Amino acid sequence: MKKPVISIILGISLLLLAIVSVLLFRQISTQSPNPFTNQDNGTPLMGMNPNMGMGGEVTMELVPSKQETKELALPPLLEGTLSSDGSISYTIATQEGGTQFKEGNATQTFGYNGSYLGPIIRIRKGQNVHLTTVNKLEENTSFHWHGLKIPSNVDGGPHSPIKPNGTATVDFTVMQEAATLWFHPHPEGRTGEQVYNGLAGLIYVEDENSDSLDLPKDYGINDFPIIVQDRFFDEDNQFNYQDIQNMDGTQGDTLLVNGTINPYIEVKNEKIRLRLVNGSNARNYQFNLSSKESFYQIASDGGFLNEPVQMDTLQLVPGERAEIVVDVSDYKKGDNVKLMNGNAEVLSINVVEGINPEIKSLPETLNKISTSFNSVSVPDKELTFSGMGNMVAINGKQFDMERIDLQAKTGTTEIWEINNSNDMMGGMIHPFHLHGVQFKVLDRNGKVPPANEQGWKDTIALYPGEKVQIEVEFPEKGIFMYHCHILEHEDNGMMGQIIVE
Repeated sequence: MKKPVISIILGISLLLLAIVSVLLFRQISTQSPNPFTNQDNGTPLMGMNPNMGMGGEVTMELVPSKQETKELALPPLLEGTLSSDGSISYTIATQEGGTQFKEGNATQTFGYNGSYLGPIIRIRKGQNVHLTTVNKLEENTSFHWHGLKIPSNVDGGPHSPIKPNGTATVDFTVMQEAATLWFHPHPEGRTGEQVYNGLAGLIYVEDENSDSLDLPKDYGINDFPIIVQDRFFDEDNQFNYQDIQNMDGTQGDTLLVNGTINPYIEVKNEKIRLRLVNGSNARNYQFNLSSKESFYQIASDGGFLNEPVQMDTLQLVPGERAEIVVDVSDYKKGDNVKLMNGNAEVLSINVVEGINPEIKSLPETLNKISTSFNSVSVPDKELTFSGMGNMVAINGKQFDMERIDLQAKTGTTEIWEINNSNDMMGGMIHPFHLHGVQFKVLDRNGKVPPANEQGWKDTIALYPGEKVQIEVEFPEKGIFMYHCHILEHEDNGMMGQIIVE
């Protein structure tokens, strides 16, 4: 072919490419407002920020809401059916609905036994529990009981999908101590969107120890569930997950606490217990008080710490829980203190009644967990979390339902070493979650873990370049999941499975 002909063909190709590019640009620019801008003023929300110890990932900035303050919504305490033998039965159903978060149109949402979030299920150590789960969505879902020690066939992972209009039963005996746990969907590839749309609820486990401890325990009076999430609302007050979805973790610019924007609680001047749950898809939180006063952490994911731990700041990654006590005994009627996430207000604690309470210290002993922090040089299992976006992996592999990655035996204590490999972008925090157990953190990079991580855990932060060793013992046989709790990473395959025999 002669050179002039080649030149003509090349020129035509470049011209066509330019035309297509212009048309695509015009189409994008005429679509609905950019989901990564504030709908009030059009300012960018996304930026590269080394936020809360994270590395190179993109973080959506939280924007103060113009909504009026509103009393914190409290999840209802689900009424179960108690049998003569002490067992209890509950019914939990997923459903679609509309939720009025803001002025204007209601937001289309998912919920358990309601339009958004779910009720609190109360169970006791040693109790037999029967759950009837119903799926009223138009897609498959599952019910994962995050933090419960239960058999794998009722754990609610991706192996146990419930079809639309389907029903499943869950029967188990509570084999663990008092704790604040939660439940959420775990269908393969759909967890991020279903949680973002509103599927999350709480489980309160109680026992004789929790009954006896002199702690705040009057629900909605001095003991409050605090489910913290970030969401993005478009100009029509909708979530539109598909538009805002980020493969390294979907975030929002607006904080919701129990589904409430700009919430407050009204309390007496006494000790206040906050059961904090990071229910976000990807955002890490750094909680502190506006007064710069300290508070005390009394529990981690799986139950009470051995003793209260004085804290100025508390980080929670997605899936983590912590119970803290804030002392407002010295406050007067009309005073308030705010729970903050950095500079963003999470919750206002308003003192509306002065009762001159008898000042009591927190119990010196809350639990009796045996601890050992001897360095282990040769772990039984090693896991390496790596990658970002669609390239996330554990030990170089992405999730395959047909592949068993690890094996273990019931009643055998193992040491796992979990690594978060660094990369050129600085890496990310990967929240590590293990189903079916509560484990102990032995060390972080060879050092004794902080005091507030020396209790039972099921979710921990893995920092870029960090190695963490944990002690694990599986009480039940079956196949259990382990994964990153950035929900989009989980959906993208940053997940493995272990068979316990």
